[in-house]
Amino acid sequence: MKLPAFFIAHGSPLLALEDNEYTRFLERLGQDLGKLRGIVVFSAHWDSPEQLITVDAQHETQHDFYGFPEEMYSLTYPAPGDPALSNRISELFKENNLAHQPVLGRGLDHGVWVILKKMFPQADIPVVALSVDSLRSPEEQYTIGRMLAPLRDEGILLIGSGGLVHNLRLLKQDDTPEQWALDFDAWVAKGLAVWDLPSLFAYEKQAPHVREAVPSYGREHFVPLFYIMGAADEGKRAQLMIQAYQYGTLSLNCWMVD
Repeated sequence: MKLPAFFIAHGSPLLALEDNEYTRFLERLGQDLGKLRGIVVFSAHWDSPEQLITVDAQHETQHDFYGFPEEMYSLTYPAPGDPALSNRISELFKENNLAHQPVLGRGLDHGVWVILKKMFPQADIPVVALSVDSLRSPEEQYTIGRMLAPLRDEGILLIGSGGLVHNLRLLKQDDTPEQWALDFDAWVAKGLAVWDLPSLFAYEKQAPHVREAVPSYGREHFVPLFYIMGAADEGKRAQLMIQAYQYGTLSLNCWMVD
């Protein structure tokens, strides 16, 4: 059975400790997906001009954040890797003439493990992490995702981990979303509903409040959407699974595409 693919916002690393509507949604989603052969995650926290692939047999846990409660630094997500799956991804990239490199010993960044810790707390499903390139065009990002579409028929779950509205410089003390954040998310939702690639690819010129929602220093959080949309190019269907907000300017959304 062909698996859907997902864009999942990872929000603040504190999600790993929190119990709220969004974390409970992630827990249910993991339960509903059941046993998988593997998980592949395009992470906003691995931004590179070259396509990179983890090839570890066993992952360490990165604590790539600072200023958080001490408990955060004791959390681990000791998921195995899958060198065979990494090699399969490499083959798909080679077939499509995409330059790429294997990376050993990087560990899983919090863009990967925070959401997986909620979805699959046993950490017993093999994980392969992939970099994104925030400076590629949306068309290129979409094309790279499309290269991995065959994995959806092979029991592999594809995830893009980021955040559609992600502006750390405008955080508030409460979670009430700013109107501009709501407007931006609504614009993206409208485009996804009809798979309007020309508009979505031109988001930097067409989307309302794009400078606030996707600041120049935070583009890497938005672009996993295009990678994961590419993996669903055959069906071109999108469904919003949940919409919530943290600190007013971090949107917590999950889009399922198939």
